Amino acid sequence: MTAETARPPTRLAGGVLGLVSAGVALGAAQLAAGVVGGASSPMIAVGSAAIDATPEWLKSFAIRTFGTNDKLALLVGIAVVMAIAAVALGVASLRRSRAGVIGIGVFAAIGVAASVSRPANGLGDAIPSLVGAAAGAYAFRLLGRRAGIRDPFETQEATPPAPVYDRRRFLKAGFLMTAFAGVSGVVGQYLVRRADASASRAAVHLPIPVDAAPPPPPGADLGIPGVGPFITPNADFYRIDTALFVPSVSAESWELTIHGMVDRPVTLDYRRLLERPMIERDVTLTCVSNQVGGRYIGNARWMGAPLKALLEEAGVKPGATQIVTRSVDGFTIGTPTAAAMDGRDAMLAVAMNGEALPLEHGFPVRMIVPGLYGYVSAMKWLVDMELTTFEAYDAYWIQRGWAQRAPVKTESRIDTPRSGAKLRTGQVAVAGVAWAQHRGIEKVEVQIDDDPWQEADLAEEDTIDTWRQWVYRWDAPRGDHLVRVRATDGTDTLQVEQPAPPFPSGATGDHAIDVHIA
Repeated sequence: MTAETARPPTRLAGGVLGLVSAGVALGAAQLAAGVVGGASSPMIAVGSAAIDATPEWLKSFAIRTFGTNDKLALLVGIAVVMAIAAVALGVASLRRSRAGVIGIGVFAAIGVAASVSRPANGLGDAIPSLVGAAAGAYAFRLLGRRAGIRDPFETQEATPPAPVYDRRRFLKAGFLMTAFAGVSGVVGQYLVRRADASASRAAVHLPIPVDAAPPPPPGADLGIPGVGPFITPNADFYRIDTALFVPSVSAESWELTIHGMVDRPVTLDYRRLLERPMIERDVTLTCVSNQVGGRYIGNARWMGAPLKALLEEAGVKPGATQIVTRSVDGFTIGTPTAAAMDGRDAMLAVAMNGEALPLEHGFPVRMIVPGLYGYVSAMKWLVDMELTTFEAYDAYWIQRGWAQRAPVKTESRIDTPRSGAKLRTGQVAVAGVAWAQHRGIEKVEVQIDDDPWQEADLAEEDTIDTWRQWVYRWDAPRGDHLVRVRATDGTDTLQVEQPAPPFPSGATGDHAIDVHIA
């Protein structure tokens, strides 16, 4: 025995032991999730449970701070916490060999509990967590022997010679286990993605709408640099939801049930839905989490089956004030029944900008109700619709304090110039968008410093359900200036000047920017 192999393991070796064992556990769990289903992944299940348990102020902070990368930030945060815990357990195992195994068991229990408790999951979704725990325990036992740690599974009666730290064998085993963790994780992720609904979406043949939308008016898009296009491309359309794992629903298996306070429950499959008369409409969607001047808004051309006709076939009973919709992952939204029945172009959408719905935007079917914030109208991955009352049920976000009824508030935004811009004297195009879905925009005004408000030029209106571009040609003098904007909607109501945060029913306030003219 050399001096090198006789020395006790260092804390660094203990940290590596814990970290590698955790990596093996996660890699094996992800591989198993590729077979069982992506929603059974412990990371996804625990992350989803964390989203549900997160207080409202922290959710809002995450959206403000990370935007549409909030889910990635959550997963990275979970991974960092697990890594720190794994290192700590590995170091603790140098004194008590069973600490690591107990830690693996605790993490497995958390993964199992989170997996089976998800609304759309069952007992089978616990398998990846159990597989990961077994693989992690085996890795810890094997690598621990190389680190000079007594086998935690040995009984008190067994008294074999204490193992010796063999740095060379420890590093070799650690490298091989790390490689296994990486490969299994990549293969598992490949299997998860291969099992998504991309092939089903690609096979969809969309019908021709019986009521097609005309092209937007030529003047709907002013073509001003810095202002986004009138129609938002699918790839650029914002995505805010609670799904860490994009649900995979094939068109062939999709089914919708309309039940509750109806005379005739209705069940539809995708084929029968496509056979219904389709309408096509341009509709702007807005997230209630949008800050004043924020980017959680987009305008698209949607095609779908009118919701009102479906509800009339089901026979909505008097007193059914709320439509509770459910996604395939159990998420719920509550929509005022009146909004779906008052003649606006509410629909079960199957297409977005001329193609089948993208997976992340709700394929195969989502709901669109113009004039309402998304959290009370725009259910994605829709599979269930129940007619009930507001008194009988609170949907997901209502349980967390958000308003039950949430019509979109009149707002406007300056897109160009950007706040802090340094510009030259002369004419400056101050431009952006304004929106008040289902009421339309009547007027937009711009104020420079404390000067009187000046009316901006409006782009042509497409419909009252879409945003409207505007521009103000400003002869900019030298100096630092504050530029503000406000809009008046089609009911002659001026947007609320008083600043308010998005919670609980949408942000208010005039968007303002600072510019320097040299």
